[in-house]
Amino acid sequence: MKEFFKFTLATITGIVLLSIIGFVFLMILIGALVSSTEKQVVVENQSMLVINLENVVVDRAPNDPFSDLNIPGLGMVKKIGMDQILGSIEKARHDDRIKCIYLDLSIVNGGMADVEEIRNALLAFRDSSDKPVYAYGDMFDQKAYYLATASDKIVLNPHGAIDFRGLGGEVTFFRNALEKLGVEMQIVRHGKFKAAVEPYMLEKMSDENREQTMTYLTSMWNQMLQGISKERNIPVDSLNVLADEVLTFRRGDRALAAGLVDALKYKDEVLEDLREITGATDKKGIPVVGVSGYSKAQHEKSGSRPFSRNKIAVIYASGEIGVPMSASEGISGDKLSREIRKVRQDSSYKAIVLRVDSPGGSAYDSEVIWREMKLAADEKVVVVSMGDVAASGGYYIACAADQIYAQPNTITGSIGVFGTIPNAGELLNDKLGITTDVVKTNQHSDMPSLTRPMTDFERNLMQSYVEDIYDVFVTRVADGRGMDKAEVDEIGQGRVWSGINALEIGLVDELGGLDDAVKRAAEMAGLENYRTVSLPELTDPFQELLKSGTDNIRLRILKNEMGDTWKYYDYLKKAGSLKGIYARIPYDVEIR
Repeated sequence: MKEFFKFTLATITGIVLLSIIGFVFLMILIGALVSSTEKQVVVENQSMLVINLENVVVDRAPNDPFSDLNIPGLGMVKKIGMDQILGSIEKARHDDRIKCIYLDLSIVNGGMADVEEIRNALLAFRDSSDKPVYAYGDMFDQKAYYLATASDKIVLNPHGAIDFRGLGGEVTFFRNALEKLGVEMQIVRHGKFKAAVEPYMLEKMSDENREQTMTYLTSMWNQMLQGISKERNIPVDSLNVLADEVLTFRRGDRALAAGLVDALKYKDEVLEDLREITGATDKKGIPVVGVSGYSKAQHEKSGSRPFSRNKIAVIYASGEIGVPMSASEGISGDKLSREIRKVRQDSSYKAIVLRVDSPGGSAYDSEVIWREMKLAADEKVVVVSMGDVAASGGYYIACAADQIYAQPNTITGSIGVFGTIPNAGELLNDKLGITTDVVKTNQHSDMPSLTRPMTDFERNLMQSYVEDIYDVFVTRVADGRGMDKAEVDEIGQGRVWSGINALEIGLVDELGGLDDAVKRAAEMAGLENYRTVSLPELTDPFQELLKSGTDNIRLRILKNEMGDTWKYYDYLKKAGSLKGIYARIPYDVEIR
């Protein structure tokens, strides 16, 4: 009995200590949050705005309670919003305290369309102000270099290099791995280009998938080459020769000789340049401000619009379509459609701009959102701005708009649908020794089953269901774009297009970014004075902290530990949770 009480007391003591430690840790987090939210950002005179894109670039900066905290294991989840970047560049144009923009570039952790939009903003900054843009990198990846060409001066470390070799898209295939595990992915789809399911069916790309990938990669590469050629005064043919040389593994002097950069300098020499540009005399350092802080800094922008009752709603739709309403990331059909409905019913909103950055997802949720978009377009001006990806379900929710804007290198189209039913019978029976048995009142009561192959009747039924949904999808696009269904089917079939391709075939109306879409919406609504309101409202950071819980923190740590291999785990995890019929881009495009 004495031992029993001793161990019981020890257990209770341990629980109390762990609770105290957990409480203290929580208080530290909350204290850091309070400190970060109350901290005033001070911009000194003769400052430079520093743009560094190593953090993940997203359309809209989240209220992430961990984003500014250096907690071991959580460092890789930091994000920077396009709204912060573009807003800071615009603000810096009119801010006399900012003397230049410094691009601290090596790696850009964002998509091609993001880079295009930031690059255009930097070019506009140069054209409308006398403040220089200065780019420096120990090395430049291809997206970083393309962005750097929007600067007045590009400087490379003498021992650095430019990754310049053309674009390549990589697809990972899981068929053999699933076969070894004893899992068969049973596929039903419409569209010969609808390759979302190919990783589970094949060992390499189909001819159709290879064709569509080559088409949009070529379009995106040509866009980059033309932009570089214009700013660096190097012929496109010469740039392709340099890419074939693979400058990635050549010293910086080759890039200098080719005219890709203006100078080779070490960081201390770069700092001397920046001191001269900013007029800073203090050798201890140049006043700097980053995008995250500067976006919160107060500044009365010259030429800013007065407060207006007329509002334009900028509604963000980012991530996979069909996530639960409780999810902090992704697009819930119910949640987004409710947001659109509220704006439609509010007379103070004169127009809607839907910012779409989504590879698609649930066909049902896409239809729910489309319905609200259509109702909104019947009453108000509705314009869509496409980000990096607005494909399949992402295009579905966009097609009812009055006008659609895309970047030249936006990934869009992919008008097609598919469904998957995994058959894990061999895995369970032969490899794990687990058997199942069924009792059913009707012939197909156990459909869909995850432990046996589909019958001919079931497969035909699923195929018919997919065909019906595809027909609805094509009809929505045809009605929204003023096209015949046959025309949409011809450019549909699940095929992916670049923004330039999409403009040529009538899937989008204009090339441009979010700011262009907002200006167009104001013009169509006849507005001279207006203000924009970003929706949905961001969650309070304290609520986000409490809501995230241990599961969210565990997921962040797991992502950090797995690094690049996380994508494979996440891909297989998603495959196991697919339900219903999907309108989704062929695969998670990784362009390098």
